[in-house]
Amino acid sequence: MLKDKQKLIRRLKIIEGQVRGLEMMIENDKYCIDVITQTSAVKQALSGVEDTLMEGHLGTCLVHQIQKGQMEKATKEILKVYGLKRK
Repeated sequence: MLKDKQKLIRRLKIIEGQVRGLEMMIENDKYCIDVITQTSAVKQALSGVEDTLMEGHLGTCLVHQIQKGQMEKATKEILKVYGLKRK
């Protein structure tokens, strides 16, 4: 997880910079389509962070739950993650 943790922190810092850039774009009355293009890039970046977190959770935490016989808990979490991702 350490490798993924560092990768996620780096990605989030980049996203933070993108969001600050969006704020400046709006303050400076930039062209709407340019702002929308940047908001789309932020959404895609956040989706990538989500994907990495979900892969890690499904590949480790849920596996451990299943190995411990916590099938009901694991099933609920899988369904919750699925529901969140569909939003």
